[in-house]
Amino acid sequence: MKYSLLRLTNVRILSQVLFFVFFILSLYAAWTSRIFGYPVSRLMEINPLLLVSTLLSTGFVYGFLGWSLIILGLTFLFGRVFCNWICPLGTLHQFTGWLFNNKNSELLRKKNTYRSRQFIKYSLLIIFLISATFGALQIGWLDPLAILYRSFSTTLIPTWDMLIGKLGVFAPDKVIELLTFKPGTTERIFLGSFWIGVLFIGFVAVNIWHPRFFCRVLCPTGALLGFLSRFSLLRINRDIEKCTDCNLCLTRCEGACDPQGKLRLSECLACLNCLDDCPEDAIRYSMFNLDQNQVRPAPDYSKRKLVFAGVLGLISYPLIKINGKTSNDAYSPLMIRPPGSVEENEFLARCIKCDQCLNICPTNVLQPAGFLEGGFEALWTPVMKFNIGHCQQKCTLCSEACPTGAIRKISVAEKMGKGPFENNGPIRLGTAFMDTNRCLPWANEIPCVVCEEVCPVAPKAIQTKDVETKDVFGELITLNKPFIVPDLCIGCGICQTECPVTDQAAVYVTAVGESRSQYRKLLLKHRYQEEG
Repeated sequence: MKYSLLRLTNVRILSQVLFFVFFILSLYAAWTSRIFGYPVSRLMEINPLLLVSTLLSTGFVYGFLGWSLIILGLTFLFGRVFCNWICPLGTLHQFTGWLFNNKNSELLRKKNTYRSRQFIKYSLLIIFLISATFGALQIGWLDPLAILYRSFSTTLIPTWDMLIGKLGVFAPDKVIELLTFKPGTTERIFLGSFWIGVLFIGFVAVNIWHPRFFCRVLCPTGALLGFLSRFSLLRINRDIEKCTDCNLCLTRCEGACDPQGKLRLSECLACLNCLDDCPEDAIRYSMFNLDQNQVRPAPDYSKRKLVFAGVLGLISYPLIKINGKTSNDAYSPLMIRPPGSVEENEFLARCIKCDQCLNICPTNVLQPAGFLEGGFEALWTPVMKFNIGHCQQKCTLCSEACPTGAIRKISVAEKMGKGPFENNGPIRLGTAFMDTNRCLPWANEIPCVVCEEVCPVAPKAIQTKDVETKDVFGELITLNKPFIVPDLCIGCGICQTECPVTDQAAVYVTAVGESRSQYRKLLLKHRYQEEG
C-alpha cells in the first residue's frame, strides 16, 4: 500500500486538487453569474476561525457558519487536516515550495526543522480574538481564505482577464469568452489592488526562502486548529525501535513538526509525507498504541508570551478604533456601503474583508476601501465608488455572497420598497448633491439633463426647472437646470456615473441620509430632540 495509488499522500493530493477547483469554480460562478445557485461562499463558511471570531464579535452564529463545526470535528479526529487537505492557500504554498525548493536533502531537512518563531501565529490569534471580543473584527488581514478570495477577486482575476483580452485577433471570440471570467464587459478595476497583490505575492514568494512560512508562522486559522489538534484521536506515531535516526522524515515535512524526535502535535499538518519517506516504516498514522513519550501535544507557548499577546490584544482595540472614521458622529461621507449593509459599528464587527461582494458585483461599483475612507479598521471593506459604476436598482447579488451577514440578505422588493416593504420605503445608500459650480447648465449655460434622464426612481429624485437667461452673445435662451429632491433620492449613484463632466462629476453622492442608520439622516432632528 505504501507505493500504491491509494496511499494516503495520494488521497491527500486528490483532496487538495478538488478543494482548489471548488475555490476556482466559486470565483467563476460569482464573477460570471453563469452557474446560478452555486454556493459561492460555502468554502469561506466552513472556516472555523470565522465561526469563533464572529461569535465573539456579534454574539451569534450567522447563516451557514455552523458548517465549520465539521472542520472542528475533523480536527478532533484527524488533527490539523484542514491546513493540508482542504485550505486552497495551503495548497498553493505547498505547490510553490515543491516547485522552487529543489535543494539537497540535507538543506531541506534544515529548512523543515521546527523554529521558535512558529509561536508568532498563536500570538496573532490571541490578538485577533481579543479585538473581535470588543467588536473590532480584523481576522481578514491574515485569515487564509479571506486573503485568497480578496487577492484573486481584486488582483489576479482582473490581471488574467487583461492578459487574455490582449489576445485580440490572435484568438476567436469564443475562446476569449471561455477563458475570461467576465465575458462581454469592459475590464474591471479595483482601487488599491496593487498593494493587495503585493501582499499576496509576498506571502507566496517567501516559500522559496522558508517553506510554508505563512502556514507555520503567521496563519491564525492554523494556530486555532493547532491548539485543538492536541486532542485529536489519530496522529503520527514513531516506533523508536525501528527508527534509525536518519531524519529523512524531515525532507518533506510541511509543518516543521519534528517527527524525528518528539512530535509537535500542534504543528503537524497531517501531510503524511513522512510515512512515504521513512525507509524503515517506523512512522505510522494511527489512533492505537500511541507512544505518549514521543509527542508534545501543546504549542510551544509560555505564560509570558500569553500575557504579552493578551496585552497587545487589549491595546490594539482602541488603536484601531481611534484611527478610523467609523463612529456615528464622525463618519466618513465617502464610505457608502452596499445595499443591505447593517449599521456601521455592527458592519465592522462582521466584515472580514474577503471582498466576495466585490467579485460578484456586476457594475464594478464596489471597491476595497482605502485609508482615506475609514482608516485602518475599515481598510479593504467594501465601499461604493460611483465614478466607476453605479448600483443597479434590481440587483441584490452582494447580499447573497456575504458569508457573515455584514451585508444581510435582501430581496429586490425590499431594496425597492415594494410589496410588504412599501411602508419602509426603498433602501437608501446615501443622498445625491448638485455642485452648481460645475454643472453645465448652472455654471456654463450649456444644455444638459443627463442626470435627470438616467435617474431610475419614480417620481424622479432629480428634476429640472426652466430658467430663461441670456447667453454670452446676448441671445435669450431657456435652460433646464437640474436640482435634487432629497426625499426621493436612493443614492444609487447612476447620476454621478453618467455625468458628462468627466474629471469631477457635477453631481455626487455621499453617505448622508442612508437608511441603515438613524444617526446619518440629512437633518439630525433626533440630536436636537435629545438635547432638548
